[in-house]
Amino acid sequence: QVQLVESGGGLVQAGGSLRLSCVGSGRSISVSARGWFRQAPGKDREFVGALNWRGDTTSYADSVKGRFSISRDNAKNTVTLQMNGLKPEDTAVYYCAADGHAFLNRAPTNAGDYEYWGQGTQVTVSS
Repeated sequence: QVQLVESGGGLVQAGGSLRLSCVGSGRSISVSARGWFRQAPGKDREFVGALNWRGDTTSYADSVKGRFSISRDNAKNTVTLQMNGLKPEDTAVYYCAADGHAFLNRAPTNAGDYEYWGQGTQVTVSS
C-alpha cells in the first residue's frame, strides 16, 4: 500500500553536500511521521533524522546535528534530507522510512517504530 523511493545519493568529497529526497505514495503517507536512517557495511541501521506528520517537530542524531536537516512537503508526499559538511564516516546506504500511524505528532528515533521503508540510496564520501 505504501511505497517510498529515495534519490539523490552519490559520490562526494569530504566537506561537500548532498540532498536526498524521498517520494512516498499510498494511504496516509502525507500525514505520517517520516525518518531517515543509514546503514554502513557490517553495521546496524542507524538513526539519522526524523520529523512528525506536520513537519514542525524534528529529531537528529548527535553525529549529524548541525550538518543535516530534514523537511517535508506533504502536498507532494516528499521528505528531504539536506546533508552539509559531509564526512567519510557518513558513507552508508540511506533509507527513508514512514510510520504506519496517521497524524503521529512525534519524530521517532528507533527503526522499529517505522513500518515502511524505501530501497535506499548510496552515499559515499571520499577523504
